[in-house]
Amino acid sequence: MTRYKTFRAELRPTLRLALPLVLAEVGWMSMAIVDTMMVGRLPNSAVAIAAVSLGGILVNVLAMFGAGLLIGLDTLVSQAFGAGQREDCHRSLLHGIYLSLALAPLLMAPVWYFDPLLRAMHIAPDVIALAVPYSKALAWGTLPLLLYFAVRRCMQAMNLVRPIAFALITANLINAGGNLLLIYGKLGAPAMGTVGSGWSTAWARIYLAGVLVGYLLWYDRRYRTKLLHTPIQPDLRRIRRLIALGFPAAMQITLEIGVFALVTALIGRLGAVALASHQIALNTVSITYMVPLGISSAAAVRVGQAIGRKDLRGAGDAGGTAIFLGAAFMTAASIALLAFPRWIARAYTPDEAIIHSTIALLAAGAAFQLFDGIQTVATGALRGLGDTRTPMLCHFTAYWVIGLPLGAWLCFRRGWGAFGLWAGLSLALILIGIVLLLVWRHRVSQLMLPIPQK
Repeated sequence: MTRYKTFRAELRPTLRLALPLVLAEVGWMSMAIVDTMMVGRLPNSAVAIAAVSLGGILVNVLAMFGAGLLIGLDTLVSQAFGAGQREDCHRSLLHGIYLSLALAPLLMAPVWYFDPLLRAMHIAPDVIALAVPYSKALAWGTLPLLLYFAVRRCMQAMNLVRPIAFALITANLINAGGNLLLIYGKLGAPAMGTVGSGWSTAWARIYLAGVLVGYLLWYDRRYRTKLLHTPIQPDLRRIRRLIALGFPAAMQITLEIGVFALVTALIGRLGAVALASHQIALNTVSITYMVPLGISSAAAVRVGQAIGRKDLRGAGDAGGTAIFLGAAFMTAASIALLAFPRWIARAYTPDEAIIHSTIALLAAGAAFQLFDGIQTVATGALRGLGDTRTPMLCHFTAYWVIGLPLGAWLCFRRGWGAFGLWAGLSLALILIGIVLLLVWRHRVSQLMLPIPQK
């Protein structure tokens, strides 16, 4: 009964924080889904979807590494906010912006070398011809995307989450309108095809950064939080602390996105139909993943704030409640993927060959939904404690040492095709979910131990 009362007490504040963040994450993923659906209506549907899939995931691997380096703001800002140190929150935000400015050109430069990379990987020339210009257009949104992530992580750690959801929802409208104009050439705009989608998304990312920066300045002026009085001198110790927390998280995100990028490239060798079906299935499981990802951000904030208040039991309750919510949603998502696979595939394309291939991949996706939810939220809860290293090690071992080699063997040696690679990834996610849940339970038990007296 005590555990039930604790869950009920923690549920409301967790949901209040998580729901806007879930909307924000769904809005983030919706951009990629809208891009895929709209280019999927071009004459050569399979090639267009394949190009957007390949180009988008390669650019996002780089951008998400930068975003991962900023994840240390979750820990620094939430713990400072929990301790009532608002100026320290502002200092961390400022150094997150400095880090974004330094990273942006480094992360954009590799995009201009994608053409020889894709040719070396034996990707179909017609896919490369569309994927490369799409990637270059999308890359111009890198700096605003990093600024958005820096400001967002600071805001959510201080419980300012509704503007984040507003920014993502309205950015989707900007992106959809831009796609309509630039992909198909409506209202006198040039019909740019897939590359028009890349430019539209880049402009939407500029809008995202602008909305959050504008809101934060308005909030500072209204509530006199003294944001603009923050000393601007760089603090190397704070930057080192930010990187020390963020680098393992950046590696974990890069390992996760990177394995899907490599799988995308490997499936590209199987032809446009296989790659298009992979992209549809990947978009679908990515949209379900956005819900536990939003809950994960809430878990990091709630746990971090509890640690800042020195409420160790509250930190354990916050993380446990969030993990339960993530697991419950992903169980429902698994059922939906098994019940409506054809309906999902037809929302993207009328091509029957792509639909048939997609249905098998969605079944593999259904197998790992529960464990993906657990590992995602557990990662956020551990981040609130300041542990970003353990998830990195788990993702490296499960994805790159076990799942990917097994999937490649099933795909190319056993003749399972794209489904073989998805089966390997499913096993990896199941292992990560189990291990991170056990790690979280161990960390909580350590928190509850009495502090020895000197």
